[in-house]
Amino acid sequence: MKVIVCGAGQVGWQIARHLAAENNEVTIVDNNPALVNQATDSLDVSGIAGFASYPDILRRAGARDADMIIAATHSDEVNMVTCQVAHSVFSIPRKIARLRAQSYLDVIYTDLYQRDHLPIDVVISPEKEVAAAALRQLAAPSTFDSEPFLMGQVEMLGITLDEDCAVVNTPLRQLSELFSTLRALVCGVRRDNRLFTATPDDQLFVGDQIYLFTHKDDVGRALEIFGKTTKKRERVIIIGGGNVGLAVASELEKRSDRVRAKVIEKSRPVAERAAEALERTIVLHGDGLDMDMLMEANLDKADALLAVTDDDKTNLLTATRAKAEGCPQVVALVNDNGLAPLMRPLNIDAFIHPRATTVSSILRHIRHGRVRQVYSIGDAEAEVIEAQVMSTSPISGSAIRDINIPEGAIIAAIQKGDKVIRPNGDTRVEDGDIVVIFSLARHIENVERLLQVRIDFF
Repeated sequence: MKVIVCGAGQVGWQIARHLAAENNEVTIVDNNPALVNQATDSLDVSGIAGFASYPDILRRAGARDADMIIAATHSDEVNMVTCQVAHSVFSIPRKIARLRAQSYLDVIYTDLYQRDHLPIDVVISPEKEVAAAALRQLAAPSTFDSEPFLMGQVEMLGITLDEDCAVVNTPLRQLSELFSTLRALVCGVRRDNRLFTATPDDQLFVGDQIYLFTHKDDVGRALEIFGKTTKKRERVIIIGGGNVGLAVASELEKRSDRVRAKVIEKSRPVAERAAEALERTIVLHGDGLDMDMLMEANLDKADALLAVTDDDKTNLLTATRAKAEGCPQVVALVNDNGLAPLMRPLNIDAFIHPRATTVSSILRHIRHGRVRQVYSIGDAEAEVIEAQVMSTSPISGSAIRDINIPEGAIIAAIQKGDKVIRPNGDTRVEDGDIVVIFSLARHIENVERLLQVRIDFF
């Protein structure tokens, strides 16, 4: 497949990296020559320096015979015009655009924006993706990551093991025997900043970060086994009333379980806009780093604090201060993935990475055909792929123990018809089954070869 990626920033670079690793013909376009050179030097891609919305630049990038264009520059307007030019001038079949401004998102694909007028096949909103990730964190307390699979029937939970976890120093094989009815499987372990796939002989230690896949009905029991609380979050403080904070507060207002939220926003115009948009949420104008302001928001009674401003340092410091004051759950929005190792020293429960959530969303729409979902783990260290097994796939009709699965990959869950099962070596994979596979990044291509999913993108 021939793909043009517009924008060589963090998101565009990651998308180009994924596609190039899968032997697609990728050309990356950016008006910053240094970023283009960095991409072409480190990735197996071509590069063009120039404005992505210019027809002559797209022509040089190979738009006349491109299969897809992904517009992920920093400008919404450039992304929209790029997709328009790709459609009107070059008839590129599939167009994906990243849009940030809420004003565009409010009217996109309504009567004002029909497909013929603004031909974008998929719109990706980083703010909406981040807000959804924040809401998932609230729904899965005591986890640092969470993502649903198989239409919500399976949850991936990222859990940090503490001293009060009763199953540390126990081989995973023994855990399966002790909790034989628990539909859960540990697939990934991060130890000393290194992520690896788990085997039945591996033991878990205090400080490990594990990726656990569990049936939705067993989430509470699984969390308790690993020493985590499942207490409902009833009082939430949101630091930042911008697009992300406003989206989270708006969603909490719609819920029937009556979560009480308070928003603290430093900018008066932004605070006033949030106050006008929200009905039951209290909006306070002030600095989230100010302890008096946090006390005014009743931090001492809060169940969770979400720091989602556009400043990493503010988010980190606010979350750290709230945790020090006894807040049970603190979550920080962090754009710089290099700060992730600070999560444990700063006692922050979870980070939300906009780049990772945006990349996951774009990959989900790129890999069509039999692939139903893709989720990026950490700084593109691993992926979780949900895909339907084809009759021609090498794994169809085979027991898992007989499948030549790459060493860095593991089948986390299988759906057979309406039933979701925890796989074991005797489980037979059949045509039509839907599998969820956890795989380290370097083994993704081999996993997709097993599933035979790269051949069908549209």
